[in-house]
Amino acid sequence: MMNKKIWLSSPHMGTKELEFIKDAFDTNWIAPLGPHVDGFERDLSTYTGAAHVAALSSGTAALHLALITVGVAPGDEVICQSMTFSASANPIAYLGATPVFVDSETSTWNMDPALLEQAIIDRIENGKKPKAIIPVHLYGMPAQMNEIMAIANRYEIPVIEDAAEALGSWYREQACGSIGKLGILSFNGNKIITTSGGGALISNEEALISHSRFLATQARDAAPHYQHSHIGYNYRMSNVCAGIGRGQMLVLEERAAQRRANYRHYVAQLSDLPGVTFVSEPVGFFSNRWLSTILVNPAQSNGITRETIRLALDRENIESRPLWKPMHMQPVFEKMPAYVNGVSEKLFDNGLCLPSGSNLTPADLWRVTDVIRGLFAAAKVNASRTYQSQD
Repeated sequence: MMNKKIWLSSPHMGTKELEFIKDAFDTNWIAPLGPHVDGFERDLSTYTGAAHVAALSSGTAALHLALITVGVAPGDEVICQSMTFSASANPIAYLGATPVFVDSETSTWNMDPALLEQAIIDRIENGKKPKAIIPVHLYGMPAQMNEIMAIANRYEIPVIEDAAEALGSWYREQACGSIGKLGILSFNGNKIITTSGGGALISNEEALISHSRFLATQARDAAPHYQHSHIGYNYRMSNVCAGIGRGQMLVLEERAAQRRANYRHYVAQLSDLPGVTFVSEPVGFFSNRWLSTILVNPAQSNGITRETIRLALDRENIESRPLWKPMHMQPVFEKMPAYVNGVSEKLFDNGLCLPSGSNLTPADLWRVTDVIRGLFAAAKVNASRTYQSQD
């Protein structure tokens, strides 16, 4: 019989979501918008400290609107972190603009500030000052925002924080997503909290969020009839989904604590294995540890690779995944400008995301680490036999 499936990051409901959903049904607020949307926006504002929030249909929609709001147009260039999911870059292409990819630094795996400034200087010298910068808080780990913001301010380029993976993460006592001009959040089914699908755009500038809400509701002008002076989008969140989100916000800090506990288990059980390393939090950084990740150096691990581990886990019905393949390596973006240092390529080659859901049981976590430790033990025995036979 096949073992129970252990997922990488599955949804985890609390106890109040159904009450909010029932209220939406009881009051017949089923269509997009409604009191739960308003309430969810207030909840997010209170938690993140961002003064204004628009609840939307996805994090991708939020990023698309953010780029429109800061004036990105066809022919423009936008700097984007290369080590990320494609949703960080796709909205740039939606607008007919060109993504310019910037590689990572080694301490957080996020956008390298030195390389960022090099890219900006080079693009300006080529006659194309970037219209926006999109750093990503990868796997919940905050990027080096002080350095990134200083560079962005020096060249007067707006920063749009991709905090899709980082609700519940903090950078020097500021919520991730609330530091730049605009921030985006995601509530996809695999995120730290979910609305089944959904996202949000946050900012301290009311005009930006007001305009985004207008565009997200089909850009309908203030008229008794249907009149439109701008291209609009159907991007607003439904009242039912927002009800789920309100229930999830009640357990957000608990979910972050549970995911951080997963990380601590992996560190305790795997950090002594040869060639296995983790990304640690710099001083002043607080990661929600959305996904726990490891790097595996085959030169030190008796030939075990991240793919060896992934396949061994898969045989035991345990889901794991390689780290994001950098955007500058993706077929769809491979011809785009890129400023690289080899860090993200090495992370992709050697990195693995381990099961990280907040609903994992202690038995689940032990299953994962037992498989990995067993793999290393067998490799050590084989290496020893090989050495003895050579003698």
